[in-house]
Amino acid sequence: MNMIITMTDPRVAQFPDELITYGGNGAVFGNWAQFRLTMHYLATMTNEQTLTMYSGHPMGIFPSHTDAPRVVVTNGTMIPRHSTKENLETLYACGNTIYGQMTAGSYCYIGPQGIVHGTAITLLNAARKYLPPAASNAGRVYLTSGLGGMSGAQPKAADIVGMISITAEIDGAALHKRHAQGWVQLVIDDLDELVEVVRTARAEKRASLSIAFHGNVVDVWERFARHAEETGECLVDLGSDQTSLHNPYNGGYYPVGLTYEEALTSMASTPDAFKEAVEESLRRHVAAVNAVVARGAIFWDYGNAFLLESERASAAIKVTGDAELRALPDGHSGFKYESYVEAIMGDIFSLGFGPFRWVCASGNAADLAATDAIAAETIERLRVEEDCDELTRAQYDDNLLWVKSAGENKMVVGSQARILYADARGRCEIAVAMNDAVADGRLSAAVVTSRDHHDVSGTDSPYRETSNVRDGSMTTADMATHNAIGDAMRGGAL
Repeated sequence: MNMIITMTDPRVAQFPDELITYGGNGAVFGNWAQFRLTMHYLATMTNEQTLTMYSGHPMGIFPSHTDAPRVVVTNGTMIPRHSTKENLETLYACGNTIYGQMTAGSYCYIGPQGIVHGTAITLLNAARKYLPPAASNAGRVYLTSGLGGMSGAQPKAADIVGMISITAEIDGAALHKRHAQGWVQLVIDDLDELVEVVRTARAEKRASLSIAFHGNVVDVWERFARHAEETGECLVDLGSDQTSLHNPYNGGYYPVGLTYEEALTSMASTPDAFKEAVEESLRRHVAAVNAVVARGAIFWDYGNAFLLESERASAAIKVTGDAELRALPDGHSGFKYESYVEAIMGDIFSLGFGPFRWVCASGNAADLAATDAIAAETIERLRVEEDCDELTRAQYDDNLLWVKSAGENKMVVGSQARILYADARGRCEIAVAMNDAVADGRLSAAVVTSRDHHDVSGTDSPYRETSNVRDGSMTTADMATHNAIGDAMRGGAL
């Protein structure tokens, strides 16, 4: 009940009245009747009953046993032949299904903190892998977009790792809200001014400078491409995109050339023209990214279907040269860019590191501070043990930096929650230490532990978790079923 309330908290949810938590269409329930009935079941069920949730529908409570899951959840499961965006939207409108995103429909979202952490870890590993060795990330520029459904996660993550960030956002209300909340430091709406500010910051090797550009990210990429062509200077080190391109024609992506208000009007009144505008925008978007990358920038798909939708829009996103095509490994997708899983995080996931989350059921900030200290102490001990190799130690160090600074970075929105990445050893030892703290009274109440979709063996998605995994994993989906059944058999709480 605590987690469901968090999903619908106006401080957390993107569209709370519509039960949309984030991503434009990531739903918790299909309607408020489902919310009320679910909360009634949770308030009245016994420890020998299990509630089953069918795409937002509480099917009922069924006899089980004390070690069985309290709740079993499925969302958005469709027969493959009928699994299209159009069918999903129709069935959602009819009340048959919901798109639960990754953590909304499973009641595991902890506000923007999860994506702040994931982005911070991705940036640290991207810099480690692709940029020249340096004592810090000062003066390095990360260009991306989106301050709406994912909040100010990207600029905050770049601040934490010491980079200069530019995050474009077309919705002025969302941008200024994030600025007022302290998620971005500087607002700019003039492209020439943006170029000069970034040039100066790079030259001075500024650290932790977050810039929000009020406008379309395509304009930013094109302006930087023009600057690179005219001067030979590339202003971008790392680039990506975090618009909700899984939902390109219903508010997930706004085409260049239209204001936010014009886009909303066109989306509703002239959907065919809006779709054409989105596809033209993607073609320009990719062309500009290609031009900047040719000057030395690194770009990746952030699991938001950027590559897929760009291909559908006939953008120049695929490798075309005969020599380049021959050089691709067997099974390669043929895209010019990789997803962040393939390019960066897959190596980390292969070490067994994945998201480990916890929520202090007391809602007490002192409890969260105590759990932060417990996690930091555990990581500090594990990182110096003899069998900790260099790659594993680097991940422990990144997460130690995170958890030690999380409090001062004010990550909490909605619930007293925290996330970090840990391997099996780390998460087990942190959990045991928290159990001990509950038992001896250092923590005032229970701690809910969970994970998210990035976790090892968590879910199957060809654009995120299993992106371009060339052993066939990206196009099979047994893993999710085994994960659910296995958790149920082991007494998973949700």
